[in-house]
Amino acid sequence: MIPVSWDGGAQGLLTFDGMGRRRNVIVAVTNDLATDQRVERSCSLLHEMGFNVLLIGRRLKQSPAIPQRPYSLRRMMLPWSRGPMFYAAFNLRLFCFILWRRADLIVANDLDTLLPCFLVSRIRGIPLVYDSHEYFTGVPELEGRPVVRRVWKGLERRLFPRLRYLVTVNASIATLYEQEYGKRPAVVRNVPRRRERSSGGQRPAELPPSGRLIILQGAGINVDRGAEEALQAMAHLDHAHMIIVGGGDVIPRLKALREEAGLQDRVHFFPRMPYEELMRYTEAADIGLSLDKATNINYRFSLPNKVFDYIQAGIPILCSELPEVAGLVREYELGLVTPSHEPEVIAGLLEQMLGDEARRRIWKENLNIASRTLCWENEKETLREIYATACNA
Repeated sequence: MIPVSWDGGAQGLLTFDGMGRRRNVIVAVTNDLATDQRVERSCSLLHEMGFNVLLIGRRLKQSPAIPQRPYSLRRMMLPWSRGPMFYAAFNLRLFCFILWRRADLIVANDLDTLLPCFLVSRIRGIPLVYDSHEYFTGVPELEGRPVVRRVWKGLERRLFPRLRYLVTVNASIATLYEQEYGKRPAVVRNVPRRRERSSGGQRPAELPPSGRLIILQGAGINVDRGAEEALQAMAHLDHAHMIIVGGGDVIPRLKALREEAGLQDRVHFFPRMPYEELMRYTEAADIGLSLDKATNINYRFSLPNKVFDYIQAGIPILCSELPEVAGLVREYELGLVTPSHEPEVIAGLLEQMLGDEARRRIWKENLNIASRTLCWENEKETLREIYATACNA
């Protein structure tokens, strides 16, 4: 066994190789690294544990600059940005890169990075941790594409049973994997770091200066996320503004709906932005929306990052009837659950939430309690144990 030292302090586990050098970990993901908070927190934990961390992703033409981080980044430019050619090129580049790189641990994030990481792990005898951020073969992008889905599913069936260290984002998805493969991943939810609210009640200058604010945020504001119905509900709320922060394939449709409904002065769009800036907007809001529909297995069992961001921002939540999200909102009493995606129903519930000051005070108290429990400082300990066990097995 390679020697391990423990400093007994905040740094946590410090791992060194037989030459006294700090051990290296390679973390792989297919996105552009800019807004993936789960991967950022995981890499920061590895750095805190004493590893030299190299995070590998890709660069797109519109990729923003990334603020300084305490670990190394590499973003690969590829001729394709989507489709089979992208995945083939990315996986080949990733395999060739990590094959010759000194590493003591590899972390593959999602199924689209798993094959090259698995192959290098087997060829070189390097421990591998697989972190599945979603039920990958149930994503909506594979709906109606049976051939593509079979390819990914076939890959998963071949590799998943051979993996030892498994992580996923919630109990429902862990149960799906356990039922399918007889292995239950550890659960590490997408909770943010505990934060002291910094806005002091001051709205960012870019936001409307008065009126109640309803926020929908996310890196994937796509079809079947309930965004269209939420926007249409604003036609029934004449005293509130809606802010939509982030990106996704439904944004052009939402902008067209805003024009059709004459809501240009009360529905406001903002592009994806660094996390701290995003949270300034979130803290200024009165209600946070999470209205995903159960149109596919991945959405049905999702537990989006934005729900935990709303909790840390201290704003009540209106969510749809999905088991993980609705269960959390009900358990901690953090807001309301809508039984329907009808715009009139959503509008009626928003009216209740904005107008009932007594319930808002209760929700605020419960949000403060939940924010102290549902935070990365607590959640990361499970992941710390997995990384330490994998690297020192």
